[in-house]
Amino acid sequence: MSEDGMSEQPFWKTKRLDEMNQREWESLCDGCGLCCLNKLEDWDSGDVVFTSVACRLLDGESCQCKDYPNRQATVPECIQLTPQEVNDIPWLPPTCGYRLVRDGEDLYWWHPLVSGDPETVHQAGISARGRTVSEDDVHVDDFEDYVVDWPLTVGQKG
Repeated sequence: MSEDGMSEQPFWKTKRLDEMNQREWESLCDGCGLCCLNKLEDWDSGDVVFTSVACRLLDGESCQCKDYPNRQATVPECIQLTPQEVNDIPWLPPTCGYRLVRDGEDLYWWHPLVSGDPETVHQAGISARGRTVSEDDVHVDDFEDYVVDWPLTVGQKG
């Protein structure tokens, strides 16, 4: 505790997702771009796999949305993450800050809120930077040719 009696714990350790303000909520995004990868679901088993085919609005180098405020007008199927959505979405990568906080885990060392640097997510090899192709360049029938496992196998705490 600090002298004024306030907790010195960072907000993501003291608040539930539904208690966060907009600034806190947005800052939980580590900027990896993994949620913007197209996924394929096996209708029989429900298993979801990631592809390296990115949403047309994802900048493959910055891993940022090219039109974040208006993304749903361009990409109606874009999912707006909310505390409820985070509870319901089974495919959030294991490194996702929203998923980690939801599950009572701490953020990884490379998360910008921990490192203080938005580049560490890329330096740690967690992000989609340089590993994607735009969905504008791949026919939907060929998405299966782009299945990857790296969103589900990355991330080291330290």
